[in-house]
Amino acid sequence: MDKNTVLGFVLIGVILFTFSWLNQPSKEQIAAAHYNDSIAKVEQAKVELAKITTKTKEASSILESDSANAAKASEFGAFAPAMQGVEKIETISNDLMEVKFSNKGGRVYSVRLKEFQTHDTLPLILFQGDESAFGFTLVTNNNRVVNTSDLYFTPTLKDSVLTMSLVADNGAQLNFVYTLHTKSYMMKFDVTSSGMQNVMASNVNTLEMNWSQKLRQQELGEKNENRYAQVYYKYAADEVDYLSDGKDDKKDLVNSVKWVAYKDQFFSTVLIANENLTSVSVSSKLVKEKGYLKQYDMQADVKFDPRSGKNLSFNYYFGPNHYPTLHKLDKGVDDTKKLHLDKLVPLGASVFRWINEYMVIPMFNWLEKWIGSYGIIILVLTLIIKTVLFPLTYKSYLSSAKMRVLRPQIEEITAKYTKDQAMEKQKATMDLYSRAGVNPLSGCLPMVVQMPFLIAMYMFFPTSFELRQESFLWATDLSTYDSIYSWSEHIPFLSEYYGNHISLFVLLMTATNIVYTKFNMDATNTGQAQLPGMKTMMYIMPLMFLFFLNQFASGLSYYYFVSTLITILQTMAFRQFINEDKLLAKLHENTKKPAKKKSGFMARLEEAQKKQQQLARENAKKGKK
Repeated sequence: MDKNTVLGFVLIGVILFTFSWLNQPSKEQIAAAHYNDSIAKVEQAKVELAKITTKTKEASSILESDSANAAKASEFGAFAPAMQGVEKIETISNDLMEVKFSNKGGRVYSVRLKEFQTHDTLPLILFQGDESAFGFTLVTNNNRVVNTSDLYFTPTLKDSVLTMSLVADNGAQLNFVYTLHTKSYMMKFDVTSSGMQNVMASNVNTLEMNWSQKLRQQELGEKNENRYAQVYYKYAADEVDYLSDGKDDKKDLVNSVKWVAYKDQFFSTVLIANENLTSVSVSSKLVKEKGYLKQYDMQADVKFDPRSGKNLSFNYYFGPNHYPTLHKLDKGVDDTKKLHLDKLVPLGASVFRWINEYMVIPMFNWLEKWIGSYGIIILVLTLIIKTVLFPLTYKSYLSSAKMRVLRPQIEEITAKYTKDQAMEKQKATMDLYSRAGVNPLSGCLPMVVQMPFLIAMYMFFPTSFELRQESFLWATDLSTYDSIYSWSEHIPFLSEYYGNHISLFVLLMTATNIVYTKFNMDATNTGQAQLPGMKTMMYIMPLMFLFFLNQFASGLSYYYFVSTLITILQTMAFRQFINEDKLLAKLHENTKKPAKKKSGFMARLEEAQKKQQQLARENAKKGKK
């Protein structure tokens, strides 16, 4: 290496040294560099820690999942896989209704009746979603208890047949099969199974059924609708019965039951068992929630032997409480197998129901074929009933007229006897009536005969499905009240018993009843002393009906108004055509004739009077002593 090369290397080294010395970092820069290195190391540590934490959580989650699955397997046994799923809705429908089903529980999810609407023109849905619940309790062979309402089913839809399958991990199946027929409110519900003897406890021979529903308000008059909302049930070998409508009620039914119905005023959901239900418990609770009326619940046992392979068979009825529709279900059926679902229409007991079933309803349905307005149908129906009862009405008025024209003689008898001689006065009065040929009770008997018709009409109109949402004059719905003025403020006593509205037909009915009371009191004034306060009571009665019927069906108030108005017109006509002077002369002629043999009733009445007089004399003697 020559001298120049060495010198070059030396110069380069000096230059590098000088450059390095001149560009060395300050103390502040060195401190900052150390700080940045520390931050980087911390961040790197955080990343590593996060990775470790994530791995730990994943491991923990896997352990928890395995633990949960193990717990589910332990709790639900062969049904553990059915505990997981996503709720899906399946739909089948016909011309009358649309029924939706949830794969969770394999149950009916909602029912919509296509032909009807609520009072506020919304689709009429009997129930939907959590408003209803249904399930069977299953006891597994490892002594675990599960409910089908908690398990997920696999749906299979073919035409109008939906099969919900509950599959166990060993291949056993429990199937809910729903079959909807065309133009029918009935839906068949079968429970089939295969291999369930390998899943369920060996001693199982029944399934516990749980069914509940929150009842929706469908009509305008909540109070009136609540009056007819009840749980009905039919004993297998007995009559139809029901729970209370006005309070919470519960019953444990000892005998086997054919069907249970969750009934509203005009619609019902009915579960009908092919094999009778046993150990049935039903309950009804009032619900203070806007848009709902009551909560219905049922628990029951149904025979089920998983070893026999025998199916369970039920039917659902989702539909109107329309008497002809329900009555038709028993057409051609043996008496021992009749469902008697027409009892869901409360037409009254014994004679009152007989009048409605065999007279009023056939006549009403016949008039429907010829008359389009239900207001006119009610008018014509009233005229027909009044015509049929006309002879009785005439006889009642004639009896009152006979007693009225004898009023002067009765007043003479009243003046003749003192208050202490009440028995003698009564005997003299009855003698006068007997000689004149007047029976005081002949005017009461026709009224007694007419009473069943009045009560039958009282039962018929509020439950007549035909009147639902039918308008007439100012009434927009003859099945509920006809409000001409309403208010929202709560007024104590008035709101509870009268309501927050004024019904015009009820006002008209009250007015005509007051007028008729006046007519009737004048017609029946025979000169005899009346009980104290009787006259006032007669006028109070129409006012009581004003409060009582204000929230009832306007069709009922309209019927009573028309009926009373016709009765007033009949009374006025009787006054014109019955000559009371001739009637009095005829009665005087009767008194001159030889006394007729007294009727058995009159003889018994006189005998009772004599015994009463004798008892009074004996009591008077004892008092003197």
